[in-house]
Amino acid sequence: MGIFERYLSLWVGLGIVSGVVLGSVVPAFFESVAAIEYARVNLVVAVLIWLMIYPMMVQIDFRSVMEVGQRPRGLFLTLVVNWLIKPFSMAAIGVLFFEYLFAPWVDPATAQEYIAGMILLGVAPCTAMVFVWSRLVQGDPAYTLVQVSVNDLIMVFAFAPIAAFLLGVTDIAVPWETLLLSTLLYVVLPLAAGVMTRRQIMRRRPAALAALLVALKPWSVMGLLATVVLLFGFQAGTLLAQPLVIAMIAIPLLLQTYGIFFLTLLAARLLRLPRAVGGPACLIGTSNFFELAVAVAISLFGLHSGAALATVVGVLVEVPVMLSLVAMINRFPGWFAEERPVPA
Repeated sequence: MGIFERYLSLWVGLGIVSGVVLGSVVPAFFESVAAIEYARVNLVVAVLIWLMIYPMMVQIDFRSVMEVGQRPRGLFLTLVVNWLIKPFSMAAIGVLFFEYLFAPWVDPATAQEYIAGMILLGVAPCTAMVFVWSRLVQGDPAYTLVQVSVNDLIMVFAFAPIAAFLLGVTDIAVPWETLLLSTLLYVVLPLAAGVMTRRQIMRRRPAALAALLVALKPWSVMGLLATVVLLFGFQAGTLLAQPLVIAMIAIPLLLQTYGIFFLTLLAARLLRLPRAVGGPACLIGTSNFFELAVAVAISLFGLHSGAALATVVGVLVEVPVMLSLVAMINRFPGWFAEERPVPA
């Protein structure tokens, strides 16, 4: 591991502090960057995430994609956690905290909005950053691609019904532009670029592939750090103005994230999944598609609602929390079964 990867948690911590400081000192800059968006997808952040994802896409050998069907257990685990467990556990934890534990400090109407924001996060499994987390735990890139792609397909049909059921709202306007544009930017385009790059290299000089991946690695990490600075810079005012509210929302979100992680980890052990499949499966279930959640929260409840704030807090806690889970997987590889050529 290079210096970037070895001290990644430190760099992210510095990125968080830098984002908050810069966001409060030069808010106009971050406001102008935040305005560069289409269908509520920030295009600057999209480019940075693309920079993170592209190196993993270059690694994908499509012969491995075709073999995923021989190892269905990891995909099965991802789908069960994302669609049968996570949305409902998020709703339950939100109710527990904001209708009972935090009830003395939050009025009922605001509490319901916080719960709604948490539910929207729970119903939106991550698309983009999963590729980053998978690469950091040495996940199988082809298997991760299939997991994300199947999740995206299910999300098109399941997001609105599940969200409507949990929110008690019969008419949810899904921002299709946000959903489709995010899938295009975070999956289709980097995948196409990665496939073309790999094909050209393998035709001319196969040995150069490893050198290219080494050269891209620092840029991928810098893309992650720049994303952290921007995300925290965008929300610096909220963080400084409402620190106690942010903490109250973050507590149940943290409990949900770590709870889902360890539940998925236990299931991965029982299914005897190898680390390259089980590691990403644990991380996919714990991360969120925050662009979609934020967009729906704003359209349903308004820009300055508690629901929108809760989804933003989900954005803020995700990167440091996911890095802690990546560190756990890397520190304790014995949690997973040994790699085997037979179906996992």
